[in-house]
Amino acid sequence: MFITKKHLSRRTVLKGAGATIALPLLDAMIPAGTAWAATAAKAPQRMAFVGFPMGAVMKSWVPEQAGKDFKIPPILAPLDKYRDYLTIVSGLRNKPAESPEPHAYIERTWLSCVSMANAGVAGPDAGVTADQFAARHIGQDTRLPSLELCTALRGAQVAWRTPKQSLPQEGNPRAVFYRLFGQGDTDAERQAIVHETGSLLDRVSEDANALEASLGGADRAAVDDYLSSVREIERRVQMAATADNSALEIPDAPIGVPNDIVEHMQMMFDLMGLAFQADLTRVITLSLDKEASMRSYQNLGISEAFHPLSHHGNIADKQEKLVKIQNFHTKMFTGFVDRLANAKETDGNVLDHSTILFGSNMSDSNRHNNDPLPAVIVGRAHGRIKGGQHLKYPQDSRFADLLVTLFDRSQIPVESIGDSGGALTEV
Repeated sequence: MFITKKHLSRRTVLKGAGATIALPLLDAMIPAGTAWAATAAKAPQRMAFVGFPMGAVMKSWVPEQAGKDFKIPPILAPLDKYRDYLTIVSGLRNKPAESPEPHAYIERTWLSCVSMANAGVAGPDAGVTADQFAARHIGQDTRLPSLELCTALRGAQVAWRTPKQSLPQEGNPRAVFYRLFGQGDTDAERQAIVHETGSLLDRVSEDANALEASLGGADRAAVDDYLSSVREIERRVQMAATADNSALEIPDAPIGVPNDIVEHMQMMFDLMGLAFQADLTRVITLSLDKEASMRSYQNLGISEAFHPLSHHGNIADKQEKLVKIQNFHTKMFTGFVDRLANAKETDGNVLDHSTILFGSNMSDSNRHNNDPLPAVIVGRAHGRIKGGQHLKYPQDSRFADLLVTLFDRSQIPVESIGDSGGALTEV
């Protein structure tokens, strides 16, 4: 048998003039004559935690039917096309998050299930969040062990590396882009490169052309699609920075953050998709807004600020507006799911190999309660998550058990977190 297939290292990057661009997983990175399942280049486990503040109108979040034949509820409607990848989990409670002063607790305890008072008390990891446990186990082989992001007007505090140290969540797409694709050993060096060059892709174009000339047709198409995505996001980042120059009279207006919330969220989700596709990180945490946010969703025709509106008092008109905002969050999140589903690799796509938690640490925003929480799992974890079902658990079931289940399905050896009691076998 003659084998002529060109083999590339999984760590192949495009280089040029002080810039490097990582590549997605290509056929050429698999040794000739080797099955996907037997190769070290098998697609990695990936985990994402996408949270939104101030809960959900639960009657518009939870399906009426349990099992597989559920009707998608209004807030989750944009995800209906991925129902085979969806696991809606209802009935879960995060008891350690309950507090008379809820908003700080909501962010701090969503992914730890440890009260703020007990953080670090029950042990050195009591209060470490699920994303950072994941980073310890599946994030050590990538340039960034984890990536913490937000689209809030002020930073959130969802990710905690230790019980006493939260990780800053970056909200500037320009900063995220250059963190993923820029050069320099320090932030200062990376900032200098940002100001020196207009396009990273232009700097690696010669290497890209040489590589593509040596690849097969399928890999050339994959590289073209991937670099086109990088180019488009780079263009949008640059446009956002230029556009924001006209608004510098706004105090503390960050250069590179779009004024348009739709564009801001799209750019952050697109960057997340590229980070997963190029294996720059395998763990991402994103907050779509901060607790007690005063943002108004003018793009939806809603002039009231988010936080006051969340105190809906069971008034139908206010609840309808909240459902509209929450559906919008799901729509933006679905764009991220689209990107993962369209990114082909190994024996499927990036979504097949990912585990994503989408939800909130608050239930009814009018009551500031944590029971039952809105929670949806998206992805298959290499076939270890069944998908296509609504699992309705008894009242007061532990939310921490869902986090332990996600560890188990992602083959992360963490058997407990917070007040967990065990994995949910039905997932």
